Amino acid sequence: MHVLIVFIFLLISFNSQATSTDLKSVQSCYKGPFSQYSHWIDFMEKKFAKKGLNEQALQKKVSHFQSMFSEQAFNDFKAHLTCETFTYQVNGQDVKGFVVKPINNKKKMPVIIYNRGGNGNYGAVVFGHLMRNVFPLAKEGFIVIGSQYRGTFSRDDTLDQFGGVDVADVTALMDILPNIEGADSKRVGMYGVSRGAMQTHLAVKEMPAVKAIATQAGVVDLNKELEFRPAMERVYKKRIPNYSAEKHAQLAKRSVMTWVDKLPKQTPILIMHGDKDKRVSVDNSIRFAKALAQHKVPHKLVVYQGDNHGLDLNREAAFSELSSWFHTYL
Repeated sequence: MHVLIVFIFLLISFNSQATSTDLKSVQSCYKGPFSQYSHWIDFMEKKFAKKGLNEQALQKKVSHFQSMFSEQAFNDFKAHLTCETFTYQVNGQDVKGFVVKPINNKKKMPVIIYNRGGNGNYGAVVFGHLMRNVFPLAKEGFIVIGSQYRGTFSRDDTLDQFGGVDVADVTALMDILPNIEGADSKRVGMYGVSRGAMQTHLAVKEMPAVKAIATQAGVVDLNKELEFRPAMERVYKKRIPNYSAEKHAQLAKRSVMTWVDKLPKQTPILIMHGDKDKRVSVDNSIRFAKALAQHKVPHKLVVYQGDNHGLDLNREAAFSELSSWFHTYL
């Protein structure tokens, strides 16, 4: 009986009406080691201990983790937000996703589609990622939904094409919105980080309903990125089909800088980047902003002096910018 009640609770965020994208394996994010803060800390301490750290180094590691993820923040988010993971199908392929929304909000809420960075399992949205990057947005009154991209958390690490068929994993999220209670499908924004910016621009070409875009440390020109960070070629070779034979064409197809004129003129774009980013050159965002101005696409460029890929030195300012952007346009 208890199991049935829990299952019904987990499904309460979704309406009963079916769409072409049915949801499976709906589960709460607050389960297992994430059910309580103390359990999470115990889990992380054991994980750190496996690295062979001495007692002093281990406690330093745990203390740093607790400074990033406080018990107060954990309990506050858990009290005010629901968080579910689910599996959905895209062209016959199982893909994992997540949705976070405020509790007890009876009004229709705007939606932000969150596009993660990384590739494959690297950069996957685990609980700490949710708490640091997704929960704060949902706490602002947004429903945040995202895809892990195909192949993540599975045994097949060849499915993610880094801006290929995996873009459909993002666009398919629009089919899920009618299943989410309280989601306003007429007020949808998209937020992409690093590689997620590439996913965002590729997806928006097929999603005219998206009203506003925000990107952080965005990948907008993959050919130029190779000059700045040659090591990325390993990712390209592994992920992108026909890369050896069609290198420049495949990279150009994934680079919004080569088709700025195809972007919807009515969709404003916020661009945030740290000028000391060692992973994605800030020059890409600066050139992108100039191209947007040339093509009369509304935008705002914010460069954080001395900051890195994650904008760690300006987290509060960047979040305020991001939140204000979506409150204004959604």
